[in-house]
Amino acid sequence: MKALILSGGKGTRLRPLTYTGAKQLVPVANKPILWYGIESIVAAGITDIGIIISPETGEEVKTKTGSGEAFGARITYICQEQPAGLAHAVKIARSFLGDSPFVMYLGDNLIQDELRHFIDRFKAQQMDALILLRAVENPTAFGVAEINDRGQVLRLVEKPKHPPSNLALVGLYFFSHQIHSAIERIQPSARGELEITDAIQALIQSGQSVEAEQIRGWWLDTGKKDDLLEANRIVLDTCLTISIQGEVDARSQVIGRVEIGSGSQVRNCTIRGPVVIGKNCHLENCFIGPYSSIADEVTLIDTDLEHSVILQGAKIEGIHQRIVDSVVGQRAHLKAAPQRPKALRFMIGDDCQIEVV
Repeated sequence: MKALILSGGKGTRLRPLTYTGAKQLVPVANKPILWYGIESIVAAGITDIGIIISPETGEEVKTKTGSGEAFGARITYICQEQPAGLAHAVKIARSFLGDSPFVMYLGDNLIQDELRHFIDRFKAQQMDALILLRAVENPTAFGVAEINDRGQVLRLVEKPKHPPSNLALVGLYFFSHQIHSAIERIQPSARGELEITDAIQALIQSGQSVEAEQIRGWWLDTGKKDDLLEANRIVLDTCLTISIQGEVDARSQVIGRVEIGSGSQVRNCTIRGPVVIGKNCHLENCFIGPYSSIADEVTLIDTDLEHSVILQGAKIEGIHQRIVDSVVGQRAHLKAAPQRPKALRFMIGDDCQIEVV
């Protein structure tokens, strides 16, 4: 069995961060979102992985993720020139996939459930498609499934105005080779894309075995800033351990589950977990509150921060009002001037310099 991870697209909902980088490489708890999917797939026993990349960000994905050796896998990169739909991504990956069954994983999704259970069921029952579902409050924003009492899929609708259920398609699919002929039978949707929901519907109409299962754990789509921060919060809450490898001076206080990477220096700070701090950081006269992720080589001086994600090489200094619910891009430089407000919220792209007045 093979795997196909989608890591293309333009990431418009996470701009300005994604003007300069791939949304799938934005970190959650200091690890690129894409890597969680790779690790989950390898843990399920699948090591032959294709990754769909875009011309704009593909080289960055390849450089940071590599050949797959670090994950115990073999990665093949496949360029999708235009974001023409999920089914189009499968279509251009046909030479890689061949006639193998495969799992398709959306690279900006995080899924808590282990994949092996779904793979075993998919193989044992010789399905042509197994889709995963989750009840949501706003089904009009998703692909939605209508299923019968036996878990068989009756109908799929993409972002319906009048949803047949509240069961949204999670960004994880299992397919037999039959999906390729189904894709050949569909036409682009009104938005000009080959929709995977249309391809699955074609399988249903031709009498193929298409079933569904609801996931039990969390499912996080990290396409927007608030979604990214929520993903960071949940992963820190469920996965973080205590590990202090950096240098923490006697004037500092570290409370709860906190990870501090090697080479980092903490001077006269209070850090209240869950918090992860990367390697070679410098923190001085700071309060770092819960649910904060600070990447490698970050400098924070005279800063109060919580529930935020700070990317590699960023520098924040002299801001005494608390920064909350913020994402600060790589190498961004944020400093303060007098007459500051009581609270600050930011979404700052890479390489910015901002003075708060």
